[in-house]
Amino acid sequence: MGSQGARQGVREVRGERRERGIGGEAIGPAGTGRRLAVCTAVVLCATGLLGATASTAYAADPKDPPTGSGRASKAPDDAEAGARHLDDVRKKIDALYRKAEQATDAYNAAKEQVERQQKEIVKLARTIDRTQHDLAALKRQAGALASAQYRGGGLPAEAKLMLNADPEAFLDNATLARKGQLAAKRVITQLGRLQGDLQNYSHAATDRWERLEANRKKKESARKDIEKKIDAAKKLESRLAAKEKARLQKLEDEAAFREQQKWLDSGVLDEISNKASAAGRKAISYATAQLGKDYVWGAEGPDTFDCSGLTLRSWEHGGRTIPRTSQEQWRQLPHVAVRDMRPGDLIIYFSDASHVGMYLGDGAIVHAPRPGRQVTITGAGSMPILGVVRPDGDR
Repeated sequence: MGSQGARQGVREVRGERRERGIGGEAIGPAGTGRRLAVCTAVVLCATGLLGATASTAYAADPKDPPTGSGRASKAPDDAEAGARHLDDVRKKIDALYRKAEQATDAYNAAKEQVERQQKEIVKLARTIDRTQHDLAALKRQAGALASAQYRGGGLPAEAKLMLNADPEAFLDNATLARKGQLAAKRVITQLGRLQGDLQNYSHAATDRWERLEANRKKKESARKDIEKKIDAAKKLESRLAAKEKARLQKLEDEAAFREQQKWLDSGVLDEISNKASAAGRKAISYATAQLGKDYVWGAEGPDTFDCSGLTLRSWEHGGRTIPRTSQEQWRQLPHVAVRDMRPGDLIIYFSDASHVGMYLGDGAIVHAPRPGRQVTITGAGSMPILGVVRPDGDR
């Protein structure tokens, strides 16, 4: 998206305090209603992403240079070679950032597992501690029973019962002996159970620690992979002159425009609804309020986001808890057909489900694109769509 159009979109969306929703319903602050739809159209049309004529989005074709004198014949050749080189650079940079995004999903998943396993280990440690206290109490009770038998001369209660000549004492002793037997049996049973539980808990804790360490290693490996890919992409970009960087941005916009145009030409918008649910309107309100904030891998807000961190927090604002990563969002949330999607739904991109954006209506999404970019609005069809999920839908 061109920087001027994006800045205009941010001003429009953030400057609106309360408007009507997509589909005519009130959706709260941050300009997520009809004003947002208008703003979205303005921003996307400014970059050609809502389907303006292709001729307005493209620079002069270097393969069809204007006619001129023979002395200028070398300039078009140089321009064509430069354009091919820059497009190759764009593809390499895109590929590096795509791989970094895949590694970011792996990092986020490992981070989530580490946090969950740490909580499980703490809970298990508390259970082990309680069990050890119970076991110590039972051992003291068993010791007391043994001491009582010792004080009685070491004879079992049954033997003393048989040796008693007094009938009344015999009956009293019979009752006491029975109670003693039951108490001893209960203590022995509980001791055995608690010792077994303690052993199982210890095995479980060991297993959890091993898995925790494995996921920590995965997390660290993914972190290194992300940094390596991002550093390589930045290195490629740093070699470009300022003019080439501007042209690179234009090439990205043109590529996104072509994909969006193909998607729109399919007639997909003829069937898609622009009416969001109540929860969806709240999620959109939060997401669009983040426009202009930097993408940072692994970030969940409030100042920076990665793609799934933005959708996670947006739907948290909408009153729904959803998985942390785009891959888990794709795996766990209810799927809906593209023709049935509505504003607030999440569009999952690429065959590995490594990117996600939130549908706004009118063929647009809000998303956190990649390192070096900010949360922005772009065409929903500008990237390969894997499918759509609905955080507030029925499975």
